[in-house]
Amino acid sequence: MESESARMSSAAEARFRIDYPNSQPRVIKVVALDAMSERVVKRVAEQNWQRANFFTSLKFDSAAAGESWSMKAWLSDVAGRAKTLVEEVASADLVVMVSHAGTSAEAASVIGDACAARKVMTMALVIGSEQRSDEELSKTLAALRPYASMLVIASGDEYIEEMLAALRA
Repeated sequence: MESESARMSSAAEARFRIDYPNSQPRVIKVVALDAMSERVVKRVAEQNWQRANFFTSLKFDSAAAGESWSMKAWLSDVAGRAKTLVEEVASADLVVMVSHAGTSAEAASVIGDACAARKVMTMALVIGSEQRSDEELSKTLAALRPYASMLVIASGDEYIEEMLAALRA
């Protein structure tokens, strides 16, 4: 009896194969939510990426109090240039928020709201968990969970690079 693998490799089955990549590179925005994760995001940004953009901070217009903050929020790219959050989210397929365990992640709510308004998928990566207590990690996870479609506790900083490579960023 022929194995499934051998049968799928046969000439008869070859006519069903698709000879082009199954997806286009995604436009991914990676945002550091705190000073500790900023170091990692800047290091990852130094590599060659097709369609990934990296940001290190989130700022608000002073008039934002009591209004929808996500509409008046600004990101800073790794070169220090200000970019509007709404425009960056509108051009993204995925927004990855990076936070260090034990830090508060208030910026996640603003970014998450902007992504929800544009129906952009969000992911949150928590780094540095091995150096923090379970209580500190839980605090960070609780702040991120409502705003992330996928929440990952990364075992090391290199996970970000591997994930972006897998997504063809």
